[in-house]
Parts: sequence; structure tokens; C-alpha cells
Amino acid sequence: MNAYYMDYHVHPNYSIDAENYSIMDYSRRAVSMGLKEICFTTHLEVDPVRRHRDWFVRVKGELHPMEDTRWLDHYFREIDEARRQMGRQGLIIKAGLEVGYERGCEEAIARVITSFPFDFILGSIHCLEHQAISSREESRLYFPNRTVEEVCQEYFQIMLEAVQTGLFDCIAHLDLYRRHGDRFLGTALKNAHRGRVEPVFTEMARRNMGLEINTSSLRQGLPEFHPARNILLTARELGVRIFTVGSDAHRPDQLGAYIDQAMALLKDLDLPVYTFSARKPSLVRGQNRMSAAG
Repeated sequence: MNAYYMDYHVHPNYSIDAENYSIMDYSRRAVSMGLKEICFTTHLEVDPVRRHRDWFVRVKGELHPMEDTRWLDHYFREIDEARRQMGRQGLIIKAGLEVGYERGCEEAIARVITSFPFDFILGSIHCLEHQAISSREESRLYFPNRTVEEVCQEYFQIMLEAVQTGLFDCIAHLDLYRRHGDRFLGTALKNAHRGRVEPVFTEMARRNMGLEINTSSLRQGLPEFHPARNILLTARELGVRIFTVGSDAHRPDQLGAYIDQAMALLKDLDLPVYTFSARKPSLVRGQNRMSAAG
């Protein structure tokens, strides 16, 4: 990779749904691939109904309760050590979180993200009605007996509320409902965002919030990224001007997957790619500053 390629959605072994590979393992892999920058985005889940399933991280091979935030001291120490070692080889490493948004849990999220020196906070919706629509297993419990309209009305209303909190720097895999929903609801989901996503993008543009191009959809068997091209066009029309790219890697061989294609798509649509430091966006060098300015 000769261009400035980065991966801004990476799950090391702190995430319990990731394989047991460390921050250093990913960092070495990034250098070997020629990535210039990576951002670790370990999961933070806050839904009290799912506490028994989701509220854990893996620290030194042991499960640790997520609400005891001392685990983040370990997380930052590992990131700092990787920076010290891999910085000599030109790799920039950022510290982030992927937060699964849940209504009513805004204070819990805010306490965590303001207590540590994060570079980047991704906001996601992984669950509807406390069922993980991101999970093949749990999606069987959510999608049957629901219409396309019911799914998307609920999803985009919660997404709008997530954006309105102002807690997040960027929104991850915006049409995630398609990952498993297509199996139950078919191709009608492709255009189900229309009339629902527009208020979300208007609010994101007002807040100067980013939108992620998540490449994991391709390895999940979908033909387009999250979000699909037609949704990206709507985002552009409504003034979203900050975009990131991420593989959503849960093991090292997924790191950087399809990032070159995602960046090519953004270039084709004249949309700028950004990185983040201390939660402030920076345009990737070589990008079109006219696009970034709108």
C-alpha cells in the first residue's frame, strides 16, 4: 500500500467477540501491510438488560466487568507501548472505542468517554429491543414477524437520538440492519432508509459528525459497504463532510480488508477521508479540500 491507507475500526482481544490477538499483534500486522494509521475501537456496551452477555472485556486472558473501568488503564498502557515500538516504523496508532448506544444510558457513556484520553469515539446501534441485530444467532429472534417499516422506523429513530446526544465523533456501519435483515426481509431493505435517514444526516451535518464506511459487509456476503452507495449520496446531499474507513476487524487477517476499495469509492463520490486525534478530525493529506469545505 503506497497511498495513505488507514483502518479506523479495529477490535483487539479486549472485545469479547474478537479473537485473542493483542494490540501489538494488530500493530505488527498493520506495518507488514503498509497501513499508515490504525485506530483501536474496543467495544463498550451499556444496555443493562444485556449486562450478563455484553458487559465484559478480556484483560490478560481473563474476563473483566466492563463497568469497572480500570480495564481502560491496561488498554491505554498497551496502546502506548505499541506506539513506542511501532512508531519507529512509521505506524500511527490511535485509541478509540466503539460504543453501542442505548436509550437512557447517556450518562454512563459520557462518564467513560470523558475520563480517558480517547482519540475517536464511534457510535453504533447493535441492538433493537435488546436483541443484537449484528448477530446471526440473535437476528433470528428479532427480524421474524417484523415488517421493513417497523425495523427501519425503530432503527433510524434511535439513530437520530444517538446523534442528538453529541457523544460520538462518527457513526459506524449505518445500515447494519441489512447484515442479517436481508435474509428475513429481502431486497426491500435496500431503499427502506428513504424518508428516515434524512433527519439523521441533517443533524450529523449540523454537528460536524463523521460517517464511517465499514467494509465488513463484503466479508458478510453483502454486495456493498455499510452504508450502501445510495445512502452515501444522500449523506453528501445533506451536508455530511467527514468520512472514515474501517474494516471492523475482529482478527488480524481482516485488518485493512477492502479499505482501498472504500477509499476509491469516496474519491469517486468526491467525499473526503478523515482521521482523528484527541477527538478532533483532520483531513487526510492529498484529499480535496474543496470537498471538505463543502
